[in-house]
Amino acid sequence: MLLVFDVGNTNVVIGVYKGETLLTHWRLSTTEERTADEYGVMIINLFERSGINYKDIEAVIVSSVVPNIMYSLERGIRRYFNVEPIVVGPGVKTGINIKYDNPKEVGADRIVNAVGAIEIYKKSLIIVDFGTATTFCAVGKNGNYYGGAITPGIKISSDALFSKAAKLPRVELTSPSNIICKNTVQSMQAGIVYGYVGSVDYIVDNMKKEMMSLGEDDIFVVSTGGLSKLILPHSKTINEFNSNLTLEGLRVIYEKNK
Repeated sequence: MLLVFDVGNTNVVIGVYKGETLLTHWRLSTTEERTADEYGVMIINLFERSGINYKDIEAVIVSSVVPNIMYSLERGIRRYFNVEPIVVGPGVKTGINIKYDNPKEVGADRIVNAVGAIEIYKKSLIIVDFGTATTFCAVGKNGNYYGGAITPGIKISSDALFSKAAKLPRVELTSPSNIICKNTVQSMQAGIVYGYVGSVDYIVDNMKKEMMSLGEDDIFVVSTGGLSKLILPHSKTINEFNSNLTLEGLRVIYEKNK
């Protein structure tokens, strides 16, 4: 079995694969203070509660955008699973041709998403990942990673509005039925959610035009990330939501490197 880790700024998502089948997945908060033993004990406890034998793990692969937790996480993996983890980065085969000015600047999560999306959809793609930051990635059908855009995540935007405007309350992220709202809470919700929808659709529309100028066509737009479901019902440009895109990308990268 294969154990995969997607380490993001807010959450660590962990998946267990048997062959090409995702058996289960879990989500932990990203905490830099955790020790190697804490990681080991927590993950083994998740295995036991799911009825999966952690001793059946034969390999581990990790994608991370949080360098500060990697020492403890890698040490915990070695100690409790007795395997050397593959860490996505320079020297790891991905099959992606990165067109960035400096390919080392591209976050591992963005490359992993691209690998997973190409494996699943096999066409020109725009990948929108709604995480702590929202990333937009343009990927050609032949594996060219053209680049993309990065915006503050919707929760960051909401928190900034609350913290910087003294009279505005913290609000639940939900979609009111109208944009012309008659109270402060719903007015904030409408502005945050529908304003974000407009931003997403504008960026995607213009990325499509630029990709078409590069010879790409039939461009498919897939979203992932926990806050996708808030935007997806209102977006005119997103074709599909895939919650396990990053985990699938990690599995494919492992297959290319084992």
